[in-house]
Amino acid sequence: MKQLAPRAVEARRSAIREVFDLANTMPEAIRLEIGEPSFRTPEHVVEAAFAAARAGYTRYTPNGGFASLRELLADRLQRVDGYRVEPDRIVVTPGGMNALFSIYLALLAPGDEVLLPTPGFPNMDEMVRLLGGVPVFYELRREEGFLPDPGRLEALVTPRTKAIFTNTPTNPTGAVFPGELVEDLVRISDRHDVYLIADDVYDELVLDRDREHVAAARFDEAGRVVSVYSFSKVYAMTGWRIGYAVASPALADILRKLQEPEVSCPSAVSQKAAEAALLGPQKVVAEMRDAYRERRDRAWELLCERGLPAFRTQGTFYLVADVSEAGLASMDFTLRLLNEWGVAVAPGEVFGPGGKGLVRVSLAEEPDVLDEGLGRLCDAVQALAAARV
Repeated sequence: MKQLAPRAVEARRSAIREVFDLANTMPEAIRLEIGEPSFRTPEHVVEAAFAAARAGYTRYTPNGGFASLRELLADRLQRVDGYRVEPDRIVVTPGGMNALFSIYLALLAPGDEVLLPTPGFPNMDEMVRLLGGVPVFYELRREEGFLPDPGRLEALVTPRTKAIFTNTPTNPTGAVFPGELVEDLVRISDRHDVYLIADDVYDELVLDRDREHVAAARFDEAGRVVSVYSFSKVYAMTGWRIGYAVASPALADILRKLQEPEVSCPSAVSQKAAEAALLGPQKVVAEMRDAYRERRDRAWELLCERGLPAFRTQGTFYLVADVSEAGLASMDFTLRLLNEWGVAVAPGEVFGPGGKGLVRVSLAEEPDVLDEGLGRLCDAVQALAAARV
């Protein structure tokens, strides 16, 4: 039998999914490892999807999505993110991950480099490798609030650099980039004629009231910024698999073309559900954000009382904690925590070299369950640290 493609065989599986699968065999485990909103999709969105299916929206759609949805998305970008684009620059995709895959497929030739943050979104480096690119990490340091340093980042640019990937609010740390920093990153991409891929999927999940999400596209004057959004987190629609990319007219045309051999088109029913989410009451978004803020505050108070070092997240529903005192690699600690204390978290290694000594905790869980899980996390660190003495 002929060999399978090396790039497929050598691709590494996400350690988060490994923890997820193991936790699935443990019914009593507290699940804090996955970025899954605890809220159900709003009822009016579900009802609209049923109505759309009954009305015959069960067929193929345009490669880049319904024009009606793209017009609503253009309105949302202006309302939420502060910039206006023509609907033809928006490409609807089966989730934000598919948008990112298409973007990298469109941009990367073998050997092209992509600057990626660490700790950062865990699927990016493997996606870049899978498409023949070379991941180059730039540090987000704890003592600097997990914000990129423009000077250090720019020093990593080489003639092979094709793109810079950014994410704010960030997964896993929850840091929110100030507007001046976002503009600096866009100007770096301009100076070096590289693309800036802006992952804005958490744009409406800023928790600190004195901060705001600033979209890189606000500063884009040359068409180098490519923005990615999703309905998964903001509207609690992870399983609907609906996202979108915003790109220059030329790149948007390429992304639509790539949809055909990749996935043909996004789901008609999911697109109609997305339209209902945009047209319906937006208070559901504010209510979920308020709940995440309360959980963040409660979690932070608990961790401070227990003395476990952590970063006070400013956006998203994630929090990173420092478990290095336990004396184990993050994955080893994560497995011990799950098997012995019954709590699943995401190991820091999955977020690149900058995740050493960290674990990510999802705050998207009911408060009492979250309290119990965090308490056990603190117990585990203390017990393992004491065993080292």
